[in-house]
Amino acid sequence: MIIITDNRCTAYHREGHPERPARIARTVARLEQAASDLDLRWEGPAPVREETLLRAHSADHLERLAVPLDFDADTPSHPDIRAHAGRSAGAALRSLDFGLAGETAFSLIRPPGHHATRDQAMGFCYLSNAAIMALEARARGLERVAVFDFDVHHGNGTEAILLGEPGCAFFSVHQYPAYPGTGRESFQNAFNQPVLPGAARALYRAALEKAFDALTKFRPSLVIVSAGFDAFAGDPLSDAPLEPEDFAWLGRTLGSLDAPLCSVLEGGYSTELPELILSYLTGLRAR
Repeated sequence: MIIITDNRCTAYHREGHPERPARIARTVARLEQAASDLDLRWEGPAPVREETLLRAHSADHLERLAVPLDFDADTPSHPDIRAHAGRSAGAALRSLDFGLAGETAFSLIRPPGHHATRDQAMGFCYLSNAAIMALEARARGLERVAVFDFDVHHGNGTEAILLGEPGCAFFSVHQYPAYPGTGRESFQNAFNQPVLPGAARALYRAALEKAFDALTKFRPSLVIVSAGFDAFAGDPLSDAPLEPEDFAWLGRTLGSLDAPLCSVLEGGYSTELPELILSYLTGLRAR
């Protein structure tokens, strides 16, 4: 199993912001303890060509990332955020390379990506990593590319970029109503499973199972997982019920698919994040 990361991603932060360097630093430390059990190999991001980013984002958006002006209250313009976001996209693309080569790969880096739209950074996200991966996979000739997003917040950016895109499908299980206010219904190639805040664990698991059934029927040539861990019962940014064993189940279930698979980190803001990621990777290890 391959973990793709870069310690430069811990070099920026804003005081009090939940998307903080410790998310990565503490997870790296925990995975290093489990490295022999999971047979981990560590790799860094790949360089990213501008033309690859331009499949998912406008030129104006890429230029705006270099302007030292906050995008919104949740999404600051950190120093060098364009470079940090580029390395996050590069790590995602590296996980794609390994996934297509038959390896199990997880991109453990920040910032996350699934809220970033073609023209807007938002929700802690600057570049839409999963959409960039999906469009790159299509450019390489893969016929049916799926993004499966189990972050508790709807991946509005991924959905908007891939909406109507031939050969792509987006599957999301998330709380609704909740940030960012999208994902209430399914349409075109977007298959949404909204779950009410405060829903019981059994109902949340049923939504995940329904989304997995839809994913299976799509018969993907590749599965890109937007792995967000903020549906955990102890996460401060949601009112969701999942436990560590649910993330292990997600790993086992997604790993059972007969298709290449690669995962990228999205949300997850509890102090238990390292254990939740370890649970997911342990589930995937059976692949």
